[in-house]
Amino acid sequence: MPDLYLQILQILSQDANVPHESIAKQLAVDTAKVKAIIAELEQTKMILGYKAIINKEKVFEDKVFAVIEVRVSPERTGGFDHISKRLYQFPEVRSLYLMSGSYDLLIFIEGKNLKEVAGFVATKLSTIDRILHTATHFVLKTYKEDGIMLDAEAAPERLKVSP
Repeated sequence: MPDLYLQILQILSQDANVPHESIAKQLAVDTAKVKAIIAELEQTKMILGYKAIINKEKVFEDKVFAVIEVRVSPERTGGFDHISKRLYQFPEVRSLYLMSGSYDLLIFIEGKNLKEVAGFVATKLSTIDRILHTATHFVLKTYKEDGIMLDAEAAPERLKVSP
């Protein structure tokens, strides 16, 4: 991938709201070229979408967010892909990752309350063939999301160093 494409992607990954004109100025290229590259990146699915980073604790006070570690017995022909395709179709699933380590899949979900999340795990997730084990962790507080500090007004405390 050409450097210019990577530079545009880097700028957009930091702030997807940057005007095309500003990107063009930063990179010393024509605005039309930036627009064409972004359109190409969208068409080829290298840019999948744009989103705002929201302080969920302030906006969704009544929602619960959880992370679920899942151990799976992979299928002989499809490996982890078949079960992952089934899992990401659930509306509760916000993100799904194949992992290395002591578990295979990592699922980020949201629900209206603890009971709803527990119900998802008990009635939808745990009942799927080839799911061997789950471990659910509830998010108590988010300090940083996608590179953005959510409590930015609080100055970071310096570590005390003693001789």
